[in-house]
Amino acid sequence: MAILRGGRRIGPFDIRLGLPRDKSLDNVQADERLGDRTNFTNKESVIGRFISNVAQGEGFARPTRYLVRIFLPNPPVISGAATGSFRAAQEQGIQQEHTINALNGQEMARNTAMMCSNIFMPSRDVNTKSHMVYGPQRQMPYAYSFSGNVQASFYGDKYLRQRAFFESWQKKIFNNVSHNMNYYNDYIGEMDILQLGSADGQADRDRITYGVRLYEVYPQTIGSIEYDYSFSEEIVRVPVTLNFRHWRNLTLDQLGNATIGDSIGKVPEIVPSKDYGAFGGILNNLPPELKRVGRDVVNQVRRSLPIGRVTGGRVFPPFL
Repeated sequence: MAILRGGRRIGPFDIRLGLPRDKSLDNVQADERLGDRTNFTNKESVIGRFISNVAQGEGFARPTRYLVRIFLPNPPVISGAATGSFRAAQEQGIQQEHTINALNGQEMARNTAMMCSNIFMPSRDVNTKSHMVYGPQRQMPYAYSFSGNVQASFYGDKYLRQRAFFESWQKKIFNNVSHNMNYYNDYIGEMDILQLGSADGQADRDRITYGVRLYEVYPQTIGSIEYDYSFSEEIVRVPVTLNFRHWRNLTLDQLGNATIGDSIGKVPEIVPSKDYGAFGGILNNLPPELKRVGRDVVNQVRRSLPIGRVTGGRVFPPFL
C-alpha cells in the first residue's frame, strides 16, 4: 500500500502516481547487511555458549518452586470423630485425645508442609585435618558431617494449628508433667525437600527436578511469634528449627528408584530399614564402637549356633 497516491484522466488515458512504502524492514533476519549479529544462538560466541548451556538444563531453578513433605513417627490411627476440622472438634466438645490425634495425623502433616513459607536446603561438609609428610601440607578428609538442623517457617491459620502440630510432635520427645524424656525412636520422623520444575511434553508444571530426604527429624525449637498493631496486613508465621541426623539425595542415591521428572505422587514413601532383623533399629542407633560389637555378636550367633549351620546362617527370631 502506497503512502501517497493520486491520479488524473487525460483523454482516453488514466494516469496515476504514488509513493510506495519502505520495504527495507520486511525481512530483517534475511538482510545480508546484518550478517551474524542477529544470530544470538551462535555457539562460537560467549553468549551463544552461555545460552546453549542454560538450554541444556532447561532453564534455571526457581527458589519459589519447591515442596516439603513431612513423615511423622508412627502416626496414630485416627477415628472418625478426629477426622473433622479442628474447629468442629472444639465446638462439638470432642474428647481432648481426639483433637490431639487430629494434630498428630499425616493429614495435618500434609497441611503443615503445604503452609511452609520458606525453608533452607541442608548442607553437607567434608571434615579435613592438616597432614604434612614433605612439602606443603594437605587437607586430608577424615569424615563428613551435616549442619544438623534446618530453619523453616510456616504460615499460621486462625487457630495456629501449624504451631500446635509441632507442639504435639514435641510432646513425643518429653513428658511435660513428669519431665521424663522418651525413647529416641519414638519421636524421630523424616522429611523431603523437593525442587520443582516443568518438564517438556508434560501437561503440569510441578515435576521433581531435585530432592533430598532428611532422616531422624524432630522439631528442636519452636520459635516465638511477635505481635504488633503495625502488622495489620501481615500473616503470622511460625518459625521452627528441625533437627536431623543426615540426608540423602533421592535420585543419586536411588531411594525407591526415584527418578528426575517424576510427578509429586510418584515420589517414593518411607521404607523402614530391614538390616539385622529385629535388632537393626537398635544397632543403628548405638555409638560406633558398640554398633560394631553388636553386629559382630549377631554375625557370630548366625555362624556358630547349630541351627545356623543347618539353615545356612538363618536362625529363629529375633535373629532373622
